[in-house]
Amino acid sequence: MKTINQLGICMDHASAHLIDPSGDEETQQTIVCVLTSEQTEKLLNDKEQSTQAAYYKEIGDSIKRYDEIILFGPTNAKSELYNILNADARFDNIKIACRQSGKLTPHQQYEFVKEYFAVL
Repeated sequence: MKTINQLGICMDHASAHLIDPSGDEETQQTIVCVLTSEQTEKLLNDKEQSTQAAYYKEIGDSIKRYDEIILFGPTNAKSELYNILNADARFDNIKIACRQSGKLTPHQQYEFVKEYFAVL
């Protein structure tokens, strides 16, 4: 029987916490979106979009070995990533779900992921 690799991602536009429900609660990986300030609003907006795209790409690169993903968090960043991943054929074989949640502590994030995959 094949083991199903599952991953939860609690995210907003600034950081993503990758949570493996089969692992230890303390071994979460974090991906941070680093924005730097620019002189003009246009430069800031262009830099922000470029940085956000790199942030989403880094998350996408981190999930390729998983079979099932749950994206969750308090902002619409999860929906933006969900749409990007669904439009990319490289992720066609990964079951990706998106759920709304409030702001959660690291322990609550871990429990959210464990409970989500326990129901499946």
